[in-house]
Amino acid sequence: MKNYLSIAVMSVMLFSCNSSNNELADNQPNSKPDSSATTSPDDNFNYVAEQFADLRVLRYNVKDFEKLSLQSKTLLYYLYEAALSGRDINYDQNCKYNLLVRKTLEALLSTDSHDMNSEEFKKIETYAKRVWFSNGIHHHYNHDKFMPECRQDFFEHALAHVDESKLPLANGQSKTDFIKFIAAVIFDPAIAPKRVSLDPKSDLIKSSAVNFYENVTQQEASAFYAAQVNKNSSENPMYGLNSKLVKENGKLTEKTWKVGGMYDAAISKIVYWLEKAVTVAENEKQKAALEALVKFYKSGDLKDFDAYNIAWVQDTESAVDVVNGFIEVYQDPLGKKGSFESVVSVKDFEASKRIATIGANAQWFEDNSSILPEHKKKNVTGISAKVINAVVESGDAAPSTPIGINLPNNEWIREKHGSKSVNLGNIVEAYDRAAGGSVVNEFYYNDEIKKRVINCASLADKLHTDMHEVIGHASGQIEKGIGQPHETLKNYASALEEGRADLVALYYLMDPKLVELGVMPSLDYGKAAYDEYITKGLIVQLARIKEGKDIEEAHMRNRKMVSAWVFEKGAKDNVISKKTENGKTYFVINDYNKLRTLFGDLLREIQRIKSKGDYKAGQALIENYGVKIDPALHKEVLDRYSKLNIAPYAGFIQPKLVPAMEGDKIIDVYIQYPDNFKTQMMEYGQKYALLPASN
Repeated sequence: MKNYLSIAVMSVMLFSCNSSNNELADNQPNSKPDSSATTSPDDNFNYVAEQFADLRVLRYNVKDFEKLSLQSKTLLYYLYEAALSGRDINYDQNCKYNLLVRKTLEALLSTDSHDMNSEEFKKIETYAKRVWFSNGIHHHYNHDKFMPECRQDFFEHALAHVDESKLPLANGQSKTDFIKFIAAVIFDPAIAPKRVSLDPKSDLIKSSAVNFYENVTQQEASAFYAAQVNKNSSENPMYGLNSKLVKENGKLTEKTWKVGGMYDAAISKIVYWLEKAVTVAENEKQKAALEALVKFYKSGDLKDFDAYNIAWVQDTESAVDVVNGFIEVYQDPLGKKGSFESVVSVKDFEASKRIATIGANAQWFEDNSSILPEHKKKNVTGISAKVINAVVESGDAAPSTPIGINLPNNEWIREKHGSKSVNLGNIVEAYDRAAGGSVVNEFYYNDEIKKRVINCASLADKLHTDMHEVIGHASGQIEKGIGQPHETLKNYASALEEGRADLVALYYLMDPKLVELGVMPSLDYGKAAYDEYITKGLIVQLARIKEGKDIEEAHMRNRKMVSAWVFEKGAKDNVISKKTENGKTYFVINDYNKLRTLFGDLLREIQRIKSKGDYKAGQALIENYGVKIDPALHKEVLDRYSKLNIAPYAGFIQPKLVPAMEGDKIIDVYIQYPDNFKTQMMEYGQKYALLPASN
């Protein structure tokens, strides 16, 4: 489970930026890069690269990378290559047309043409950047298909000048037919209009463009996986996590993602690099976890994946760590298929002290939670918590990145063996360094609130993320005989789980225990967190939604549901006031302690829903509070926000690891910080294009 857009990200990614289009030299791996390409992270580090459409591209650095041992650097390099080797998988998972479109665009952008300086061609380049950013032709957050702003006839004209050998034509397909086909895929709004549909009135599979099912209905898929669950066992794998479900000759069958199976070319390369990583593992536990991951990729057996997760949870001492695999199920409308992702990281030992303190007191937080006694864990098991510095992210984790991760997702492993919680420290720092104050000035009610948010939000956001991951996702237990949440709560499971984790954090952000533990100076920080959460949940995040649309993304539904529920339930006591001044709407908290009580009440109810698998109650919460938007308020927010000239979404260019070689031996690994998004994406398209595009 990932905290994609907590208060921290919502705060700092909504600000103005300065553009920079400088490129770094592409050095050969057998020589040390020049000094200009290995900028040391310092106060002069440029965190902002560029802005286009509704997106801004940032950069992050890896503190003290050059001080790591050669063994650690080599391990990170192997894991870096394994991460990027799986990049094509996520494109294909998101939609069957994605690789075809991406490779066509990369062929077009690599072809010299007299049209390249025209405004229409620049619109094609912007479209390509959007495809790279979203890992496909659908918006990474709202899942709507986006299209180029250039004319279709210009696109076809430009494509006609591309050498036929560069285009991903099907066998026997003419260039003319291919251009017509790919233009229709890109420009026709009726083709694959929605990546993930959560409309309960439709067949969720048929109305979603994700490439997890073929010729299969929602009812068929649900029945297929329900039949696999052993109701006499409490240790079922997450069935369906690593496969595509298809109907062939009237029979349902799974195409498993493994070596020798679907995505073989990419997975075999991932395994190649993971096996190299095994040879330089820091310790026996890390080695065992990496070997278990290799075994899973080779077998495709989800019991092997569970064994890997258990081994991974037990490795708590390694400085270098990696998430690599089919992890989160947000992109599957049925919540079963895992999107490929990888996050390669190194521990920040100093920053980890705060989050470790919270983890060490996890049992106290569980015992004093507002949830029902029968839903509390009697023995909170194996929570390890740390702050990490990301070294590279790929697949579903990039360019748009989580800021916190709590894994594994299989509920029985979490309850029996524990979990790992991490805060991506250098990602959060990059957001902080790239921030400004325009959103605070526009959307917060008075100087007192603005001052508190400016002074306290940075630490409050980190604490929110820490508690969301460490004691939020790790809290509570399911009643005996109730299945996995993604089975019982279905398309609402993700939003409800993110809401539950948010509420655990919110409930304790106004608890004196945090001051007593020394992780928070005063309750003013909790108040700042509350100010942000309500304002972002009810106002600011609406800037991300097109006028006339509902909220569909799970994290946004979560925030809207929590904020709208406490606003309504607190109306009697005027806990939160809705104020309008000079045509501008604000939500102002009048009683922080009563609001904390309301957060606790909602936490108790969502935990009950999860523990009992109460689908109807979960559906009612999300649909009644998390989906619909007041059109008048929405229009107001869009108008106010547009005047700030700020892109509402942000993601990252990845650092680049370059090994220095003597023969076939690595003698050092250097880190570069590229600052041109297009250059990096074109390079990735050449080096890591491991899967074929099919049409």
